[in-house]
Amino acid sequence: MRVSLEEFEELVSRALDGLPVELADLMDNVAVVVEEEPSAEDLESVGLDPAHDELFGLYHGVPLAERDSFYESLPDRVVIYSGPLVRCCDSRRELLREIRDTVVHEIGHHFGLQEDEMPY
Repeated sequence: MRVSLEEFEELVSRALDGLPVELADLMDNVAVVVEEEPSAEDLESVGLDPAHDELFGLYHGVPLAERDSFYESLPDRVVIYSGPLVRCCDSRRELLREIRDTVVHEIGHHFGLQEDEMPY
């Protein structure tokens, strides 16, 4: 399956637009960006083998639950990786679902959820 970067970014935007308003309103100082591939360092930082594993998304930042009232920093980043997601999906419907699940998962980290607490 082929998807242009612009189309992929639109699918991520649709996933963000589909978030419940209550959740979207609570997001603070976080940017959601699209990159084509994770770096070897990003893969290793989450315990994945750069030669064999795929990473769909990654949260970079300080979760809201760990911030104090004096917190000031550059925006946190949720990175969604287009290459791994496109390679792992057979249809646009599946790709949209995986993008949505990945966006929700990484935003969960922004709210301080651990892997075993994620809805996806």
